[in-house]
Amino acid sequence: MNTSSSAQRKRSPQKTFRRKNTGRSITRDLHGNPREAGLVVGVDIGGSNLRVALAEMHGTVLGKWRASTKVTSSPEMVVAQIEQGVGCLLKQCGASRSSLMSVAAGAPGVTNADTGMVIATSFLRGWSNVPFQKMLESSLHVPAAVENDVRMAAIGEHWIGVARGVDDFVFLALGTGIAAGIFANGRLLRGTRCSAGEVGYMYVPGASPEAVKPGAPGSLESSLGGTGIRQEWLKADGIDAKLRDLTATEIFDLAAQGDPRAERILDRSANLLAYAVYNVSLVLDSSLFVLGGGVGMSSVLRDATQRILGRYNEPVLPRLVTSTLGEDAQLMGTIQLAMTVAASKRKL
Repeated sequence: MNTSSSAQRKRSPQKTFRRKNTGRSITRDLHGNPREAGLVVGVDIGGSNLRVALAEMHGTVLGKWRASTKVTSSPEMVVAQIEQGVGCLLKQCGASRSSLMSVAAGAPGVTNADTGMVIATSFLRGWSNVPFQKMLESSLHVPAAVENDVRMAAIGEHWIGVARGVDDFVFLALGTGIAAGIFANGRLLRGTRCSAGEVGYMYVPGASPEAVKPGAPGSLESSLGGTGIRQEWLKADGIDAKLRDLTATEIFDLAAQGDPRAERILDRSANLLAYAVYNVSLVLDSSLFVLGGGVGMSSVLRDATQRILGRYNEPVLPRLVTSTLGEDAQLMGTIQLAMTVAASKRKL
């Protein structure tokens, strides 16, 4: 769920850095050989962009690297890009390969975190039952972990975001698609088929009641996702040519300025989101809902949805907040998971 501009996506890989790593303690690699300790890698894989971050074991980010996945989207090519990014970051930070302790990657789609397998994704071509964890370990020679990107965002928010210290919350990612990362009793929920949180397939009043075809957007996300909102906007009467390419958030901003056509779309979207949040809150009794993604970060949508939820306050009124990490939520989640993997290997 990347929110980078098209101009950013066209650039060559970008790099930003802070300071060099100074850790020199010794740990062991996958084969039991001694290595310098201190650094972990987090990877956020999107449908159009790839981001790699290098961080110290206490979480300080030393540098970030970005590349496009629009053309190079096969698993093998993405792994090659990750290796390239890691190499660039290590070089710029003056660190050696032996300082790496672990890597964690977030992938869009159904992902089995136990096996490290990316089962299916509609955002990356050719990704079906991909043993991505093993591929990363073979490439970087460090322990690896793989998780769904939205769950990674939930991990990030739970670690250093607005849900820090909250054991029961739902991260709702609203962008082109819709999905949720769920924490219950302080633990991340995945489900028996690794599909817990696929709320984009929910049926709520106002969304399409038709059965979803394989590979097609779910009922809720076809109406509340960014594409669905824009399609609804284009159906409105009298749309000026210069307003036809507005994004979902721009439509909501126009509604806040009093445009009646945009107001109708905002009201419809807020009602759909309110129904979804309320129903999920009844099942999970979550104390907090964190909105993220390109559409979910709209304060106009959040405020309109919260007002509607005020009508449905029994047995409890769900509380909505927008993500404090924004597009970095997923990347921060990968860093935290990589740190967890490194720490667990240290104990062996």
